[in-house]
Amino acid sequence: MRLNSAIVTASHIPLVDVTRGDLVESVHYGSFVATAPNGDVLYSGGEPGSPVYPRSSLKPLQAAAMVAAGLELPDDLLALSAASHSGAADHIAGVERILGMHGLDASALRNTPDVPYGSAERRAWVAADRGPTRRAQACSGKHAAMLATCVINGWPVHSYLEVDHPLQVAIAESLEAATGERASATAVDGCGTPVFAYSLTAVARAYGRLASAPTGTPEGSVAHAMRAHPYMVGGAGRDVTDLMTAVPGLIAKDGAESVQLVGLADGSAVAVKISDGGDRARMPITAAILARLGVSAPALEPFRTSPVLGGGQPVGELRACENLFMTENPAVA
Repeated sequence: MRLNSAIVTASHIPLVDVTRGDLVESVHYGSFVATAPNGDVLYSGGEPGSPVYPRSSLKPLQAAAMVAAGLELPDDLLALSAASHSGAADHIAGVERILGMHGLDASALRNTPDVPYGSAERRAWVAADRGPTRRAQACSGKHAAMLATCVINGWPVHSYLEVDHPLQVAIAESLEAATGERASATAVDGCGTPVFAYSLTAVARAYGRLASAPTGTPEGSVAHAMRAHPYMVGGAGRDVTDLMTAVPGLIAKDGAESVQLVGLADGSAVAVKISDGGDRARMPITAAILARLGVSAPALEPFRTSPVLGGGQPVGELRACENLFMTENPAVA
C-alpha cells in the first residue's frame, strides 16, 4: 500500500484479461479475497487489507441495520431496500409502497434524481420523454427504507442523510459490528448517503455472516428476502439477480466502481475490487473465485467469460487471469 499525502493506493494485481484474436489487448487489475465460514482467509490477491468504499454492496448490511432498528417490511420490499434496482415498474411501485406504508410520499426522498439504471428500462423511460426522478434512481428502495426507519423511531425525516443523524449513526455502528472494523474513511455516495471504507477482508467476513445468519435475526431476514426476491435486488438481465437465481443460497450485491460481494449459505464469502472501476471485469473474476470455492461449474458458466466483439461478432473474451490461485494465503488478515 502506497501513501501519497492523504491518498491511499493499494498494490493491485492482474485479475482479468481482455483478449482480441490471439492477443491480450487489455488487463484489469484489482484485489480479491475469499474467506472461510469461520472468517479465515482461503485465497487472496493484491491488497485485500487496504480500504475501499464498497459503495452499494453495503446495502444488504445497511438493510440489516434498519431491521435491527425496527424496520418491518414484506420480503419483496426488504429485498428492494438492499437493491440497486433497474427502475422497472415493479421497483418503482415498491418504493411507493414502502413510503405509503409509513405515511410518506416521493417528496420525502432525498436521493439524487436519475433515469432508470437498467438498459431496457432506461431506453423505455427516455423514449417516453421522461426525465430524472428520485423514484426511478437505483437507490430509491434504500432511501425509502431509511425514511421508514426514521418514522418508526420518531427520528427527523428531512435530515436523514446527515452523517450525525440517529439513523446514520445506528447504521455506522451496525456496520462496524458486522465488519469488525472501524471505518477508515467516510464520504458521500452517489445517491447522497454516507459511505464508509473498509477492507475487502472485513466486508467478505460480514457477507459470510449475513449469508449464514439464523432465521429471525436481522441479517437472516435480509438474506432470506434477497434469496426469495432476487429480481427486486437488481432486475431482468442483471448479473447479481441471475447469479442468485443460479446458485441456491447465494446472496450477491454489486457496488459502483466495480465492487462485488458474495456470501454463500455455508458462511464462506468473496469480495472483489477492480482498481480501474471497469464493471465488465467484475463478474469473470468473481466466477473464478466461486468455482475455486466449489460452486457448481454449470451454474457459473454464464458468468465465467463475456465476449469481446468485432464487427458485431465474438472475436475475444474477458476471462480471469491464469495462475490467480497459485498462492493460498491464509495469513492475510
